[in-house]
Amino acid sequence: MKTALLEKTVENTIEKLQKLNANEALVSELEWCLGSYRYDQNPAGLIEKSQTAYELLKTKKEENSRAVSQKLLQDLEKITLN
Repeated sequence: MKTALLEKTVENTIEKLQKLNANEALVSELEWCLGSYRYDQNPAGLIEKSQTAYELLKTKKEENSRAVSQKLLQDLEKITLN
């Protein structure tokens, strides 16, 4: 998995969750996991929290199709499945 794709996707996910005012605890956890990943290069926690974010954003997209881009969901899917 490419580090740049992982980091960029998580940064975009954090930004989107903040814009939607959705689950501030998850935003904090993602930010912490991203910092931890940058320090030790272990993606386990980051991938786990990204899966949670994926499910949340997928639900938001079902509620309002314009709320979340399909590209963000696809990128999240890539990093959580690999």
